[in-house]
Amino acid sequence: MAGSGAAQDKLDRIAKLIAGDLVAEVCSIYVRRAGDVLELFATQGLKPEAVHETRLRVGEGIVGAIAAESRPIALAEARAHPNFAYRPETGEEIYTSMMGVPILRGGRMMGVLAIQNTSKRFYSDEEVETLETVSMVVAEMIASGELVEASEQRPADGIGLKPLRLEGVRLNGGMAMGFAVLHRPVIPVGRTVAEDAAEERRRLDEALSGMHDRLDKMLADAHKHGQGDHIDVLRTYRMFAEDKGWIRRIVENIENGLTAEGAVVRVQDDTRARMKKVDDAYLRERLLDLEDLAFRLLQHLRGETWDMEHRQLPDETILIARNMGPADLLDYDRSKLKALVLEEGSSTSHVAIVAKALEIPVIGRVKTVLDRVEPMDPILVDGNNAVCFIRPGDEVLSAFRSSLRMFEEKRAAYRAARDLPSVTQDGVDVTLLMNAGLLIDMAHLPETGAAGVGLYRTEVPFMVRSDFPDTDTQAELYRKILDQADGRPVTFRTLDIGGDKVLPYFHEADEENPAMGWRAIRIAMDRPGLLRGQLRALIDASEGRALRVMFPMIANVDEFRKAKAMLDKELERAEQRGKPIPESIEVGAMLEVPALVFQIDALAGKADFISIGSNDLLQFLFASDRGNPRLDGRYDSLSAPVLSVVQEIVRRCARSGIDLSVCGEMAGSPLDALALIGLGVRRLSMSPANIGPVRDTVRSCVTTSLQGFTESLLNRTDRSLRGAMLNFARDHGIPH
Repeated sequence: MAGSGAAQDKLDRIAKLIAGDLVAEVCSIYVRRAGDVLELFATQGLKPEAVHETRLRVGEGIVGAIAAESRPIALAEARAHPNFAYRPETGEEIYTSMMGVPILRGGRMMGVLAIQNTSKRFYSDEEVETLETVSMVVAEMIASGELVEASEQRPADGIGLKPLRLEGVRLNGGMAMGFAVLHRPVIPVGRTVAEDAAEERRRLDEALSGMHDRLDKMLADAHKHGQGDHIDVLRTYRMFAEDKGWIRRIVENIENGLTAEGAVVRVQDDTRARMKKVDDAYLRERLLDLEDLAFRLLQHLRGETWDMEHRQLPDETILIARNMGPADLLDYDRSKLKALVLEEGSSTSHVAIVAKALEIPVIGRVKTVLDRVEPMDPILVDGNNAVCFIRPGDEVLSAFRSSLRMFEEKRAAYRAARDLPSVTQDGVDVTLLMNAGLLIDMAHLPETGAAGVGLYRTEVPFMVRSDFPDTDTQAELYRKILDQADGRPVTFRTLDIGGDKVLPYFHEADEENPAMGWRAIRIAMDRPGLLRGQLRALIDASEGRALRVMFPMIANVDEFRKAKAMLDKELERAEQRGKPIPESIEVGAMLEVPALVFQIDALAGKADFISIGSNDLLQFLFASDRGNPRLDGRYDSLSAPVLSVVQEIVRRCARSGIDLSVCGEMAGSPLDALALIGLGVRRLSMSPANIGPVRDTVRSCVTTSLQGFTESLLNRTDRSLRGAMLNFARDHGIPH
């Protein structure tokens, strides 16, 4: 690599060296070209005339399979592999065994490096690792553009300046427009083979020390954004920066002859390969942290600083990334960062939690966005609808500017109206409450004018920690929530874990149907220590104030009775220890399981309130997995079966003297909320962003006419009544 000569000559010599050193009859190097084609660029052992003539598509043949999966393959009987593709021009029919590795750089597949043997051979792990190390050298050569133009390494549909509309998943709402900044500029690695291992180890130690100091400063600065769960996320990230196993793997690669940079990249590539095989959300988050730390460590090794990069940010930055660690987002100038677009990501990912704390719109799972966007491309981000527009045309840009202006005007109007009473035209009070799951969410309580928190999801803080918080830690969190509520009621839902809410430190066997399996109150019944510890923390946190507790996924009265008995036991225990108990306590059940509808009367005198969790109720009512894209939109919340069930719940709660609220997605949709009000629901809890629009709807409707119209829909057999409800809203001038 350091010698003189043309790139093709170097590649030919590399192929010859590998074949000789690994005692292989064949060594072949394939390079990825435009259109996801792998072209044979160099070979030792195959027919020379096949070079630049033999081409395979990604996924075609064993070489194509290695490229498609970005993982090594070692085969003693290559011809028995289902992907084996015979190419007569190469003369490879006489070879039996084959081992190949992907050529990766920055997570991108750039080619394949393979060896073959005539005899049956079982390749060792050490030989695979050797080939992976050499592939790093080849990757740098390809990236230099000496063999193939850099533009050819991008997918065909990413080339050019065509406008694009890409959809994803909403991780945080909001709208923004600006210019693309790629989160991770490529860091040139330079030399990968070391001359002095001791010197490389010294450089690594120095870089690690610098990185740790930088993270400590970042953690201290993060407190400027207020206390919250994002602080716990950053502390966990900082802890992983000293992970002994991760550092040991880097040191081992240095001892095996790589430079400090080469060793970090090698470990980083291994981490990326592992991520592709891991489905567990927690493990993926941990691997992502390690990948981010490797990138950060490379910067320190290269003597580069984030500050220089940040001074060059456009005033309206739209950050584009595959995924990010939580600390990375805080590296950017908040005054310039307008939105975040991710190829991966989830609502509970650490970066999403930090972004919510900073009120940055985020769209996740925008496939291939990194391949389709160029630095400084103009981008429009609609976080509310999870859509982004890359290089928009004049018409789209004009329409978006108009929508953004209206969005800002509406936000200003909602803020101005936050103190107006949520009362219908005919004087009916409808209480609007806020859903929350993070301490940082509590800041929205005064901003929105919500009457309180109708649903605090206590499991969210558990999900962002690396271990189970003890009772004192929980009590401190709940105390801060009540303090920030400043006398407004807060309904704490006890741990609703299981299903799609997995705690990283709570491992149980996989279930065929987790949404209907061992979750929520069912776990609490079988692991009473979890629930009792949480109830004890809530009592301690109340410090004599009013307390509202709600148990999730109650299917029958017996479950509620047992859960309430645990609460009573903890209250008795607190009294015996001389601790202040709540001045008042209300206990409720979350109605998500249809079976509970028929036992509401039996809850009279036991439950103070019931809250409908419409998301799960609809899922169980229609036997429809709400996470299945094939069923998306097939069943509507505004349909006769749903409205009939809600009406029955309203009647039974009124008869039993039990307060009723709705805290699922139905409550936050103005049109759905209109139907709920027509059926007699008077308490609605929703995300902060929906309170303003729903307040407008409430203040514009007349319940007498609304009730008659809504009840007239119950006997209809349409799949959806949304159109009818929409027409009613339009006819009566009700915002929807």
